[in-house]
Parts: sequence; structure tokens; C-alpha cells
Amino acid sequence: MVMSMFYNFMFPQPPSIFITAMSIISFVASSSYGISEIRGKHLNYSKFWNANNNKTNSGKQIKLSSKVGMLLLYTPAFLAGAVSFWIFPNEGLRSTILQGALTLHYFKRVFESLFVHKYSGSMILDSAIPITLSYFMSTVTMIYGQHLTKDCPEPQINLIYPGIVLFLVAIIGNLYHHFLLSKLRGKGEKEYKIPKGGLFGIVICPHYMFEIIDFYGVFFISQTLYSLIFAIGTTFYLLGRSHATRNWYLSKFEDFPKNVMAVIPFVF
Repeated sequence: MVMSMFYNFMFPQPPSIFITAMSIISFVASSSYGISEIRGKHLNYSKFWNANNNKTNSGKQIKLSSKVGMLLLYTPAFLAGAVSFWIFPNEGLRSTILQGALTLHYFKRVFESLFVHKYSGSMILDSAIPITLSYFMSTVTMIYGQHLTKDCPEPQINLIYPGIVLFLVAIIGNLYHHFLLSKLRGKGEKEYKIPKGGLFGIVICPHYMFEIIDFYGVFFISQTLYSLIFAIGTTFYLLGRSHATRNWYLSKFEDFPKNVMAVIPFVF
């Protein structure tokens, strides 16, 4: 009965080895990275760009400027979304909205990397590669998985329009808080400060909170099992990353307010 209720919201899983394999890989990889963040083993970007380095291996690692690294993370996924309109044209309303949402999401991230973010460190190539692959392959898989549903009956409960609302609220909220972060530093400044404004008085990573909501909006638009698995995996990773971020602020700033949570207001 639970499964029948579940499938009221979902397209059936397509008989595709690729989609099944990517579902398992996405969930396991994202969850593992989230656990690693909590344990103190970080992907090397942003404030943790140098967290795992030591004198023995630092000379062997390839460092990218933060701007180049960020562009590397998001550009392939953006291009995959944009090219999908040519590969899968006229797929119907749901597929078109999904393609548009994913393309817009990564276009925004490329735009922010070029014109919004202010950088202070570097990015390690070994950390950039798995993130780049994750974003690129998840975009390809979501769009291809949606293509495989074109001859399937629609789920009994249509979540497209709530998904659009969630997605738009999330993408605007994420952009706004990235903008607030960019305003913390004056010209030439590189040091970190305690963020203020927006929802920073409640959680230290509202931009992560909105990114989580963003991908649940994408799931609502798509209503495929893979998009749900990717949203859950992203949640686990960003919970771990935000927990590590909060601990970092606590260790660096004696006046960091203890009531400010990591990513879920008043909870976590």
C-alpha cells in the first residue's frame, strides 16, 4: 500500500541499467562525502580549500584559482542542460520545464562565479573533479531519465507547478545569500567575516538550505526516482558540509552566536 501511494507521485523506474547504476552511484557518493565532511575530511574548496593538505602531499596536488575551479564545477552541467534542448526537442511540458530548470540553475552558478563571488583561496583539482562529474552526470541522467518517461502515463498527483514555485523561491534565495556573502569583503579584502543579513541570523548556510530546496523543486518538476535520489544525496552532502562550516566559524570567531544553526533553522 505504501508503494502504491508512493507511485501516485512518481513515474515508474525505467528499465535502464544506466539510470539504475547512476541512482546507486549518486546516492552512495553524495552520502559518503557528507559523512566525510562531518568527520573532518573536506572537499578542498571555499574556506576548506587547504584543509586536508600537508607538507608531504601539498606539492603533488594541482591547484586552480577559485574562479577557474568554480567555472569548472558548473560549466559542463550548464552546457549539458543547454544542449539537451537540441538532443531532446519537443519532449512535452514536463521535460521542457526540467531542462529549463537545470540549465537555469547552472547558468546562475556560472554567472555567480564570474560576477558575484569574491575569492580568497584556491581549489584543489582532485576535489573539483568529483563535484564536476556529479553535477554533469546528474544533469545528463535526470534529462535522459525524463526522456524515458515520455510514453508512460503521468503520475496521478501532478507536482509540476508546486515544483516550479519551490525552484524559483530557492534559486532566488540562493542568489540573494550569495550576494550578501560577496558584500562582506571590501576591495582587496580576503579575510572571512561572520555573515549577516537575510537568514544568516538563523543558519550559517542559508545558501545551502536554498540549494537543497532547489533540488527538491527539480524533483517535483521531474517526479522520477533518480531526481528524488539525487535530491536526497545532495541533502546529505550539504548537511555534512554545513555542519563542518558551522564548526569552522565556531573555531575562528569567539563571538559567533551559538544559537545560529548549520542549515535547518532551529533544528540542525
